[in-house]
Amino acid sequence: MKLSFIGLGIMGYPMAGHLQKANHDVCVYNRTSSKAENWAKEHDGSFGLTPKETASEAQVVFICVGNDNDVRSVVFGEDGVLASMAPGTVLVDHTTTSANLARELHEECSKKEIKFLDAPVSGGQAGAENGVLTVMIGGEIETYQNVEPILKCYAKKTKLLGPAGSGQLAKMVNQICIAGVVQGLSEAINFAEKTGLNPDDVVEVLSKGAAQSWQMENRAATMAKNEFNFGFALDWMRKDLGFAIEEAEKNDIPLPITHLVDGYYKQIQENGGGRWDTSALITLLNSKN
Repeated sequence: MKLSFIGLGIMGYPMAGHLQKANHDVCVYNRTSSKAENWAKEHDGSFGLTPKETASEAQVVFICVGNDNDVRSVVFGEDGVLASMAPGTVLVDHTTTSANLARELHEECSKKEIKFLDAPVSGGQAGAENGVLTVMIGGEIETYQNVEPILKCYAKKTKLLGPAGSGQLAKMVNQICIAGVVQGLSEAINFAEKTGLNPDDVVEVLSKGAAQSWQMENRAATMAKNEFNFGFALDWMRKDLGFAIEEAEKNDIPLPITHLVDGYYKQIQENGGGRWDTSALITLLNSKN
């Protein structure tokens, strides 16, 4: 199929690459055009100078940018993708945004007879590079069924969870889970160290029991070594938790642990650690920094 991919960050660059490797004809756009040009050379694809140009002939347009405002900047306006997408085409937004934006995009696409899916992902940079992301999706079932085979190019699991906005709500659930797990893991590793245990030995044992988690398997060792220069930056985690907290407040849903962890992340940001991985929560408990 003829596809477009808007946004070539640590997630989008390899995701677009998987599409091209699956023999789709992919045209990419990035705010820094040199990155799009490099991608096109590396993957034998093409690139556009504006979102409008990039999306002009695509059957499906994918977006993976930073936040709500970034999405609006590449979707709307005279140079946005909606200015050139044809009726019957599909817009898939992989950005983690507010649920309200997803519903807004669905409404605006419907006016132009364009199909829309909000489809945030989980799995991080490694998941994108290895093509094993999890995709949480909101939208219409027929649209999802048509796009699902394409998503499989970089996803190990995709699921339609309800109407537009449902994918973003599910991503909020995902981030709520992660926040609590990482805080618990931080306290556990710090406890192990302060009581004279070897964290690596403890994790080796615990990872085979009920305490096992993805965070333990992939972040415990680096947390113990105070290494945080990889993975998902806590600046982005705070953005995501902000969406969850806002949605919870609108629906009178308590999120005590999420509020607590968000406050801890804020402290790390204020200390200059906003680009550290989310596992940097442990720095508030130990004295290595």
